[in-house]
Amino acid sequence: MVTRTLQLVIQYDGARFAGWQRQPAERTVQGVLEDALTRLCGAHVAVLGAGRTDAGVHALGQAAGVRVSERWTVTELRRAMNAVLPDDVWIRESYLMRDEFHARYSARSRSYRYLVGLDADAESPFRRRRELAWKRGIDRGILDAATSLIVGSHCFRAFAVKGTAPEGDDHCCTVEQAAWQNRDGGLAFSITANRFLHHMVRFVVATLLDVAAGRRERTIIAHLLQAADNGGVSAPAPPYALYLERVEYPGELYLVDA
Repeated sequence: MVTRTLQLVIQYDGARFAGWQRQPAERTVQGVLEDALTRLCGAHVAVLGAGRTDAGVHALGQAAGVRVSERWTVTELRRAMNAVLPDDVWIRESYLMRDEFHARYSARSRSYRYLVGLDADAESPFRRRRELAWKRGIDRGILDAATSLIVGSHCFRAFAVKGTAPEGDDHCCTVEQAAWQNRDGGLAFSITANRFLHHMVRFVVATLLDVAAGRRERTIIAHLLQAADNGGVSAPAPPYALYLERVEYPGELYLVDA
């Protein structure tokens, strides 16, 4: 069978998923997508994601690669999948890619967003499952200064779950940008890097907020970027306020659909 390689850009509400990666007896995003493709294609189709989001984490622009029969155009496959997928998953876009495209290893960067509510309404049932209701004060100057320290290439071993990186991994990540923006009722943290370690964004957010609230010393960020383990990092911020926003790939990997 002649096949073509497609990239799917996926949005999902992570609340009812046990994460991205397929697991026995668990509802996962990868499992739901593969089941939909099996139904449409009559055979198993593997779905490879750009990143493995944890249980409860949402996506505004997760990317995945699939290989399907050439009879499927990018538009037809997207429409067919959206017709059979559950209401908490949606294929936002689809692209025809070169065969060498790999959803994980071809990615140039990934961007995440973390939402923090600062007003009283942050505890509303319509918000508290989508953002972190922060009840302590925040010194914005300290927050921004601490955040600037993580930009660049650093060892983020202290901001990762111990033992989850491959053996010999140097835990080095290059953060292109990291910043806090004002939003209605609170703040949004955005970060773009070439890669992310397990729970890295959640560890970073929690530690930055603790520093800005005066619960940790201002010097802790610089110290953790030199640390040999994660013993001094704050407990990770909850997953339900984290969003995988987008994944960027080199332009030469994209083809025009015939």
